[in-house]
Amino acid sequence: MTSASLPRVLLLFGGRSSEHSVSCVTAAGVLSAIDTATYDVVAVGITKDGTWTPVAATPEQWSFESGALPEVTANGLTAHLSLDAAANERGAELTVSASTPSAERDRGGAESLGRIDVVFPLLHGPFGEDGTLQGMLELADMPYVGAGVAASAIGMDKHHMKVAFAAAGFDVGPYAVITDKQWRRDPQVALASAGHLVYPLFVKPARAGSSMGITRVDEPAGLRAAVEEARQHDPKVVIEQGIEGREIECGVLEGRGAAAPRTTLPGEIAVADGSHTFYDFEAKYVDGAAAQLSCPASLPDAELDRVRELAAAAFDAIGAEGLSRVDFFYTPDGRWVINEINTLPGFTPHSMYPQMWEKTGLSYPDLIDELIQLALERRTGLR
Repeated sequence: MTSASLPRVLLLFGGRSSEHSVSCVTAAGVLSAIDTATYDVVAVGITKDGTWTPVAATPEQWSFESGALPEVTANGLTAHLSLDAAANERGAELTVSASTPSAERDRGGAESLGRIDVVFPLLHGPFGEDGTLQGMLELADMPYVGAGVAASAIGMDKHHMKVAFAAAGFDVGPYAVITDKQWRRDPQVALASAGHLVYPLFVKPARAGSSMGITRVDEPAGLRAAVEEARQHDPKVVIEQGIEGREIECGVLEGRGAAAPRTTLPGEIAVADGSHTFYDFEAKYVDGAAAQLSCPASLPDAELDRVRELAAAAFDAIGAEGLSRVDFFYTPDGRWVINEINTLPGFTPHSMYPQMWEKTGLSYPDLIDELIQLALERRTGLR
């Protein structure tokens, strides 16, 4: 089979969020494992200012191995994905042109890179994981991996996520929300809205991931600075009461056709004593010895079954598709308190989501293949 007859997959990564470098590392992992005998892979990076540009599909360029945070930078070329949905035909044409009109004239116009059959978005955070990109792809009738518009938006916003889970009957921990207008109007009143919470507190950007901008606060004197830190990443802030309990994660994978979601063996993260106060960015991506995954978690079989049922129910509660990782606290009195759902969880070979699937019997390359096949199988538009 020639490459021209293979399904063409557009790997899209980088982006405008604070998780730009994490997205690049995710792309490095997928590029190293995707089966190029099955798929014709095209890589497009998005710079921090939002420019789409064709880039080399070389894993080494986008990894942390160099010791520096990888970044997509402008290279004089701009990639364009056609938004004109062809009648009775899915997919879109990818073209590339020079970034300036004069250079474009010298090149002789835009160059077609061919038709794209499916997009694999590897974008973490706002402007990629939050439904904005998904809406654009829906308008183009373009198949893509992962959750749709509504589920992506709910899964990105820790406030609306909690509202949705509470409405679905999940046990949700105590929290408060500070919006941008509330903070600008009267910071003291905004801080007072968290007065019912018991310390320690975790102050988080409402729409960020990879533990960016999160601060553990052990006393009231540190709360204002923590909110200011979170606001560097998102003007909307969520303040969560710390939950006493074990942190248990479960991976979810959409079922084929009308089948129910599939789940991994649940895993437990243990952060090394003394190195990190919680599972922060350094522990996730930089300090390889900072955290260990136990999968399956050391729990009674009945509890392992229960959390898998809850993870699948959370996936369905927000209408997720493709993949998600659902995080819970298992409390000393036997309650399962839902923490969050990630519709695009960490996806490097060493991330918890692929590791849990590996322990459950699905390898990283096979997981990538399954996600692409799910995207090709699923219709775009209302569903």
